[in-house]
Amino acid sequence: MARKVPHEDHVNHEAWAIPYGDLITLLLAFFVVMYAVSSVNEGKYRVAAASMSAAFGGTPKSPQPIQIGDNLAKGQKGERPAPPSAAPQFQSEATEFLSSAPLAAVLREARPVSAQLKADGDAALARINDVLTAALAPLIEQNWVRVTRKTWWLEVEINSDLLFASGASGLQPEVLPVIDELGEILSGFDNRLRIEGHTDDRPIHTSLFPSNWELSAARAGTVVRRLRDRGVAAERLSVVGYGEFRPVDDNASEAGRRANRRVTIVILAAEAEQLPLNSAGVSAHAS
Repeated sequence: MARKVPHEDHVNHEAWAIPYGDLITLLLAFFVVMYAVSSVNEGKYRVAAASMSAAFGGTPKSPQPIQIGDNLAKGQKGERPAPPSAAPQFQSEATEFLSSAPLAAVLREARPVSAQLKADGDAALARINDVLTAALAPLIEQNWVRVTRKTWWLEVEINSDLLFASGASGLQPEVLPVIDELGEILSGFDNRLRIEGHTDDRPIHTSLFPSNWELSAARAGTVVRRLRDRGVAAERLSVVGYGEFRPVDDNASEAGRRANRRVTIVILAAEAEQLPLNSAGVSAHAS
């Protein structure tokens, strides 16, 4: 008797469609929920928040919902609510103040220059100018030194070739008596001094002076130390290095470069906070 052949079960090759459909359904539900959360009526949310604040903490801070976006809150009859009118009063006052008075003018009014201060400054600078002009007369005649009177300060420009060797910051021995005499004269006055170093536009790059800024500042610092050693109070002194960026002549000629290599002793007529302001709102002697 022939044996019965067992029936072979049919393999379902589309079983993957069921979990795939479930996944798509879940993703659709997820994005629907996310969209619903992102579309919350913010006006209604603020109404609810104000109600809870009134219930638990007192009077609500806003009697009506604050409008956000283009959708109008319910009960506004198609009219967009006016912006809040409780802006701080100082904001409008500050705007009016700044629009009516430039900042520099305001600062000048806050720092008036009295006639007495101007007269005292003029008298002090005149005395210093007379003494320095007499003491430096030989160098002035040879055009190595120039004394220039400004409104609020006095400038004593000394050619760097007289003071320093090329590319060096140490004072040459033959010029030390000149600096010493300057120090002795200036030590008898109370004016503040700013020593400015200047160079020509020829570049320098050494281990000591990577650029003309370092060279000009070092030369000004050398003069400052010498003045201090001759009795000028250290708190009266300051150093500025301008490098080649404030020339007084054209660097195209040797004479122009020689004029640009200089150290300037700026003798201020008064304290910096007492000096008038220029149009930029800074002390006039700094410009």
